Amino acid sequence: MKSSLGFRAWFYFRQGWGIYFAFILAALNTLTVTYFLAIENYPFLKTIFPSFEQYILIVVSIGVPLLIAIGYIHYKRTIAFKSEMDILVESNPYMRRTIVNTEVNLMLTLQLTNLLLSLSKIKNPQMKI
Repeated sequence: MKSSLGFRAWFYFRQGWGIYFAFILAALNTLTVTYFLAIENYPFLKTIFPSFEQYILIVVSIGVPLLIAIGYIHYKRTIAFKSEMDILVESNPYMRRTIVNTEVNLMLTLQLTNLLLSLSKIKNPQMKI
């Protein structure tokens, strides 16, 4: 455990950075840049989005449901997610081992069930199974 403490910390850092910190900073950066460099310079857009706060409210109220729908489509309606999972299983030896173990456990369970059934027939031959 001690030898992997640094790698664990690095993994947790990357997760925190990639999922939370960088995502929030990228969203704030995009909102700020698009408003102050694009919308403020065009009077037509300025009438639609009179303030930065209203711009954030409108973009978030449209963008979040839109991105949820895109994420849903990515997972449920495209083959992209299946391809990602295929690559994950191919590249991760632990995932590959889980599949093999599941098949072995199923075969073992079936054999044990058959053995128990045959033993119960030996002890009670009149039993109908």
